[in-house]
Amino acid sequence: MQSRHRVFAEDLLLAQLQGEDHFDSVPDSLVLLIFNKLADARSLGRCSAVSRRFNALVPLVDDACLHIDRVIAAGDADDALGASGGPRQRGVLSSLLKTVLLAVLKPFGHCDAGARPAGHAGGKHAPHHSPAQVLKNFSSIRNLRMELPVSDVGTDDGVLLRWKAVFGTTLQSCVILGGTRLDHASHAPSASMAPEEHDASQGDDDNGSIPESFYTNGGLKLRVVWTISSLIAAATRHYLLREIVKEHPTLERVELTDAHGQGMLCMERPQLKEFTDKPLAAAAAANRTQVPACNMKLRYAPMLELSDGTRIQGATLVVIKPVGEAGGIGGGRKELDEFVAGAFDGPFREAVAMLSKRRTYLLEMNGF
Repeated sequence: MQSRHRVFAEDLLLAQLQGEDHFDSVPDSLVLLIFNKLADARSLGRCSAVSRRFNALVPLVDDACLHIDRVIAAGDADDALGASGGPRQRGVLSSLLKTVLLAVLKPFGHCDAGARPAGHAGGKHAPHHSPAQVLKNFSSIRNLRMELPVSDVGTDDGVLLRWKAVFGTTLQSCVILGGTRLDHASHAPSASMAPEEHDASQGDDDNGSIPESFYTNGGLKLRVVWTISSLIAAATRHYLLREIVKEHPTLERVELTDAHGQGMLCMERPQLKEFTDKPLAAAAAANRTQVPACNMKLRYAPMLELSDGTRIQGATLVVIKPVGEAGGIGGGRKELDEFVAGAFDGPFREAVAMLSKRRTYLLEMNGF
C-alpha cells in the first residue's frame, strides 16, 4: 500500500502537469485573513513579490505591524546606529530633541533584500525609507502598530519607568508609572534601599502622605524629569505620525511603542479624526508636537509589594491631562479612570490599582 504522503505528492505532480493550481481555489477572503494574522510589513512586502494575486491582495490588509530598525541622528543619516549596534543614548532631553526616527525597510514593491549578501543589507549606502514610504502601498489599514528599536528615555538599570499617552491633535491624557528600583519576584530582595526610600519608610505611617524627605533629597525633582521626558517622547512620536495619518484615512487605531516596552502612544478613531481635521501645533524647531499646559495628579508610595512578590521602591503614579479638560479622554472622569486602570498589564496594573488608593497631590505644568 502506498503511503498517504506518496499519493498526495503524486496528486500534486499530476495537477501541476495538467496546469492546475489548487491554491487558486482558496478564496481571497481567506488569503487576506492569513495576511492579517501575519501583519508584519516586511513579511507582507515579500509576500507581495510572490505572485500577481498576492501583489493585489497585500495592500488590502486591515492590520499591519512596522518594526523600525534604526534611529538616525538629525542631519547625519550616514551615522545611523543599529538597534543593537550602537550605544544607548543617555542625554534624555537633548537627544529627544535632536533625533529623527526613520525606517530602514524597503517598500514592499522592491523586496529583494533577502536575496542580497548580508554585507549589503545594512551597508552604509543602503537606502533609507520613512515609515510613511514603507506603508504607502497599503490602502486599507485599520489597525497599525509601529515599534521603535529602543526606548526614548534613558534610565539606569533597575529603574522602572512606564508611560502611556493618548493624543488627538495634541495631548489628551497620559499616565506614568515609575519607581527608583524594581525587584522582580524571582530575584532576592535588595539589602539596601535608595536614600529617598529609606528615609521615607522611616517617616511614613502608611497614611498615604508624602514624607518631607521626598522634597529635600531630590525625589520630587526626579519625578518631574521623568514626567517631562515622557511627555517629550510621546510628543515626538506623535509628530512622526502626521504623514501616515494623513495618507491613510481608513485607520481606526494606531499604537507607537518601543522594543523595551517603556512607552506607548495610542490614537483611536476619534483622535485620528481630530488629528486630521485640526492643525497640528508643533514646537518650534523641536520635531515634536507642542504639549499644552497640564494638570497632574501625583501619588506616591515608599514601597509597594505586589501579590507575585515584585517590589517597587519609590513607586509613583502621575496622571496628566490638559488644563480645562474635565477628564481628558472623552471629557469624563470615568473614562480617564478606566484609561489609567487599564494602561499597563501584569503586575504593573496591580501597582496602579494600589497607588490609586494613595493620597493625591495636585501639580500644574506650563505648556512647552
